[in-house]
Amino acid sequence: MGKKRIIKKSGHEVGAGAKARALGRAPKKKIDRGILHVRATYNNTALLLTDSAGNAVLSSSSGALGFKGSKKGTPYAAGKVAELLAEKAQSFGLKEVDVIVKGVGSGRESSVRSFITKGINISSIRDKTPVPFGGPKPKKPRRV
Repeated sequence: MGKKRIIKKSGHEVGAGAKARALGRAPKKKIDRGILHVRATYNNTALLLTDSAGNAVLSSSSGALGFKGSKKGTPYAAGKVAELLAEKAQSFGLKEVDVIVKGVGSGRESSVRSFITKGINISSIRDKTPVPFGGPKPKKPRRV
């Protein structure tokens, strides 16, 4: 039968393997200015860092960091994702970002705050959350 393995999980820490894997790759190019796209939904928070031309450089989400279920949509998870992305971005030589926020999730503000605490300047914040207009078509009148 063999020996049984016991795996201990801690509830508060992000997976060390995921963080090491994310920070392990060497940067290919140096950028000093970029655009941070924050997509905050109720269930997840995804961050994408692009250069000033709009080409994707780095991306991560709270699900990719190891958070599962309802914990993915929390501000804590969004902050951890932003911290990790900021560490990676500093290895690229990033100094300043413009932030574009989309969505209504709870991770909107905490991800931006975490980026600031890592020492990266934020020059502008734009909210590009899609808003419906026109509304649905009204019901047809009843024929009796």
